[in-house]
Amino acid sequence: MNYKSILIDQLTACYNDKSWFIPLQETLIDVTAVQAALENESKQSIWKIVNHLIFWNEKWLERFNVEQFELNNTIDNNDTFYINPNDINDFEWRRTLIRLEVVFRRWKESLEECEDSKLISLIPSYFNSPWWGVVSNLCIHNAYHIGQIMLLKKQIQFQKKLAPE
Repeated sequence: MNYKSILIDQLTACYNDKSWFIPLQETLIDVTAVQAALENESKQSIWKIVNHLIFWNEKWLERFNVEQFELNNTIDNNDTFYINPNDINDFEWRRTLIRLEVVFRRWKESLEECEDSKLISLIPSYFNSPWWGVVSNLCIHNAYHIGQIMLLKKQIQFQKKLAPE
């Protein structure tokens, strides 16, 4: 086993390989746009969390695929949980799910194609962290939010059962 195979395993476990938990792709398969946009009392929604995951996976993939980068400290993490209220429809939800699938597929491809030396190289602008550690932590971040999404989905399903017909 090497860093590359471990990281690919972590990414696929998060997105589409059922192992310790139900992967994101399977969790979202039957979620409608209306359900995805439904906010709980904390103003969280499945769609907002998915947008947040897309943002950070795309951002770190973009950084991974360039030689050097500078961190943009102007990013407000709260802004990454945004959903446009005018775009709550099945077409936009499907587009969101496609973006999610694409970023996970591109991560897997980038990892498969990278040299092992890339994964042990340090990122000077990010606390001199090695790439393998950053990607591993990104997977942990994904898993954390997948848990939130699963909980929100269960709450929606529970409310649906309680609703009078």
